[in-house]
Amino acid sequence: MSQVVAIVGRPNVGKSTLFNRMIGERKAIIDNISGVTRDRIYGFSEWNGRKFTVVDTGGFVHGSDDVFEAAIRSQVQIAIDEAEAIIFCTDVATGITDLDEEVARMLRKTDKPVFLAVNKVDNSQRQLTANEFWSLGFENTYFISAISGSGSGELLDGITEVLPEEADDQLEQGIPKFAIVGQPNVGKSSFTNALIGEERNIVTDIPGTTRDAIYTKYNKFGQEFYLIDTAGIRKKSKVHEDLEFYSVIRAVKAIEEADVCFLMLDASMGIESQDMSIFTLIIRRRKGVVILVNKWDLISKETNTARDLEEKLKRKLAPFNDVPILFISVLEKQRIFKAVELGSHVYKQRNTKIKTSELNDIMLEIIERNPPPVYRGSQVKIKYITQLPTYYPSFAFFSNHPKHIKGPYKNFIENQMRKHFDFTGVPISIYFRDK
Repeated sequence: MSQVVAIVGRPNVGKSTLFNRMIGERKAIIDNISGVTRDRIYGFSEWNGRKFTVVDTGGFVHGSDDVFEAAIRSQVQIAIDEAEAIIFCTDVATGITDLDEEVARMLRKTDKPVFLAVNKVDNSQRQLTANEFWSLGFENTYFISAISGSGSGELLDGITEVLPEEADDQLEQGIPKFAIVGQPNVGKSSFTNALIGEERNIVTDIPGTTRDAIYTKYNKFGQEFYLIDTAGIRKKSKVHEDLEFYSVIRAVKAIEEADVCFLMLDASMGIESQDMSIFTLIIRRRKGVVILVNKWDLISKETNTARDLEEKLKRKLAPFNDVPILFISVLEKQRIFKAVELGSHVYKQRNTKIKTSELNDIMLEIIERNPPPVYRGSQVKIKYITQLPTYYPSFAFFSNHPKHIKGPYKNFIENQMRKHFDFTGVPISIYFRDK
């Protein structure tokens, strides 16, 4: 489960430095995703035992050297709508500007917790100067230096204290959670409605979750799962939404909460950079994935159209292209229940536990036939393999020189694992450790 903390503020106050400080330079950090939509937009952090997603809204602005006030207002509005807590970053070196005042006015209207971070406070003179920022009227004001890390611990302490507690899960254990993600207007809402909209007696809405995602329980035709619906949540009539920004943040939330993600594409558009970004995020968070190519009824077809498009998609998804791809039409209700079956299969394989004896019998024989490259004249040997107790398939290979087994051999091992065990649609992790 992920809660969002957004960093807002005008350009050149150190938002990105603070973002990097929060996600990248502490042992407690879990992961850092770059290259999703644009660089350095969000990462994952853990502090005081609380996990949360940090969003750098500065990454949303096109041409951030010349940011207009409208773009800043857009950032702040996104943060107000989508985040559980907001960090308002300012710069003691330039003092309070008109743009800071404008942002402060917007943030004072929200009931979300706001933390004023006065950045670049790195000497005693600036410590005194920073006191003028109390005039902006925020109770939670912190003097920090994002570069050195001074004050950032106290800021994180304050944030973790106000983040809502995780709701007591009313969700039954052992039932898959599926999220439908993808760009706007590819048919996510229609897919949800096609599955649950006809017979309302199959639907149980689950209240009490602390975040935006709506859980709907589906129990029909021998299939039981929770559908995480993020499409169209909290549309604000007065806000001119930048769909890309909103859909990205909502996709992050949905992916965090899901076991398996249905990544929906538009058949006429193919796979675009935004889809690749979401796909990358799914894989790095080690979630199962099924790709649904919607609006297939609108495509003029020849004998091998589906096969050719599937091959083209898999080339783009490389190196992880062991993914089920299904061509559907939500409008015609074509193959939508096949999608559910695929999702259930991927969920099952993601929870597969392979017996240690079976793992060693199969993989050690392959390794003996194809050993790792020799390291400085000594043979690299792998003697034992075991599955690790993680929530997704991960395996430890015990070796005499684990640090000297390189990427290509690791890829070979993963390909052999996929060949002998069914991990279609499931990211797996392989670690080489000292025997």
